[in-house]
Amino acid sequence: MDRYMIILPHTQGDCVMALKQIEAIGMITHFDWGCKDNDHTGYVCLEAESKDQALLSVPSFARSKAHVIKLNKFSPDDIRAMHPSKQ
Repeated sequence: MDRYMIILPHTQGDCVMALKQIEAIGMITHFDWGCKDNDHTGYVCLEAESKDQALLSVPSFARSKAHVIKLNKFSPDDIRAMHPSKQ
């Protein structure tokens, strides 16, 4: 499975609805929230088979606003392969 970051922006007016719907699908403790700092955004990293599957962790009303980003890691060898040093 791949790892994805989901960024879920919402308005201050939609905040309570977003939180309640995330809670209803059992994901409330998985998300981190910026709402108390006036950044009405939820953030979560999770494993999924695809972007579409990852998006299922977001309530349907907010899916069109959500950003789903496939994450990867780089090793030092990966970096050297991308940027061969001139010798």
